[in-house]
Amino acid sequence: MILISKYLVPKGCIGLAIFPFVFLKSKHLQSHTILINHEKVHLRQQLEMLIVPFYLMYGIEFLVRLFQYKEWDLAYRNISFEREAYDNESNLDYLRHRPIWAFLKYVFVKDI
Repeated sequence: MILISKYLVPKGCIGLAIFPFVFLKSKHLQSHTILINHEKVHLRQQLEMLIVPFYLMYGIEFLVRLFQYKEWDLAYRNISFEREAYDNESNLDYLRHRPIWAFLKYVFVKDI
C-alpha cells in the first residue's frame, strides 16, 4: 500500500518502505515506477527477514559502513539491502525471479 506523507519520509529522501507500506514524499511520485520498484525490493527484504531483524541488521550494517567510509551517503549506498535495491530497481521483473536472501551477495562485494 502506498501512502503520501512529507512528514514521515526523512529529509533528503523521496520514499521509504516500512512493511507493509511504501511512504512517498509527494503524490506525483506514485507514477515513478523505478522508485516504487526500489521500495518493493525493500518490502520483500523486510518480509523474508521477518521485519524486525531487517531493521536491526540495516541499522547495524549502516553503522559498520559509516565507520568504514566515514561519509553518510557512501555508507548508506553500500548497505547490502540498498545495493540490491539500486542494482535492480530498473528491472521491473526482478521480484518475480528474485531468489530468497538475494541481498547476501552484496554484503561482501566491493564498495560502489
